[in-house]
Amino acid sequence: MGGGAEGAEGAEGAEGAEGAERRAHVRLPGLRVGAMDYARADPALCERARALPTTNVADCMNRLYVVRGLRPMGIPAEIKLAGPALTVRTGPADNLFVNKAIDAARPGDVIVVDCCGGHSHAFVGEIMARYAQSRGVAGLVIDGPVRDSAELSDLRLPIFAAGVSTSGPWRNGPGEIGYPVCCGGVPVMPGDLVLGDADGIVIVPRADAEAVVAAAERVHVQESSTFGDIETGRMDRAWVDETLRRLGAID
Repeated sequence: MGGGAEGAEGAEGAEGAEGAERRAHVRLPGLRVGAMDYARADPALCERARALPTTNVADCMNRLYVVRGLRPMGIPAEIKLAGPALTVRTGPADNLFVNKAIDAARPGDVIVVDCCGGHSHAFVGEIMARYAQSRGVAGLVIDGPVRDSAELSDLRLPIFAAGVSTSGPWRNGPGEIGYPVCCGGVPVMPGDLVLGDADGIVIVPRADAEAVVAAAERVHVQESSTFGDIETGRMDRAWVDETLRRLGAID
């Protein structure tokens, strides 16, 4: 009897020690790397979306999922960005977790970086961009500055950033990978569809991507028809006066 009790107490002690060790390794917000096997936007759907202007896609989401304040870093107009988001949140002058995201990315991923308002230090330069390209990263969307801007333009890798800075970052953390972020005022979840062209960036929630892309394809066809009406002088402009009349601006 006594030996059994001692054995139970010993097992409890071991389990308690293991539990304490597991709790000690819980990754708290601000310093963690999530699993990389999250669901991603479908590759075939990404290719359909690549053929669409971001303007059509944005209009189909009532202009609410347009990333603000970022611009393409010298990429040619014919190069477009489409792929699932790999999300990163980093400290306002640090790129340790951006480096790790490039290591962890799957081919076709778009690395989306929430810089927590940092605009004094560059988060990516030529070396990191070249390495990302070599790993098959589809593009970089950075809510902060980059540097080596002339060299980045030559890479033909879609890179969107809030500006440039000659000052390099630190590599100490904090940061997170694979968790929800905010980029240019838009919430981004891992796996969301990221689209970019000369006009900017649009984020399409993964769960809505099929419906949004289908709607944008219809809009694109309608616009093509409108271009034909313009060329033949048959464009209907009655809506302008109808709207002004409804507002009371004209009789």
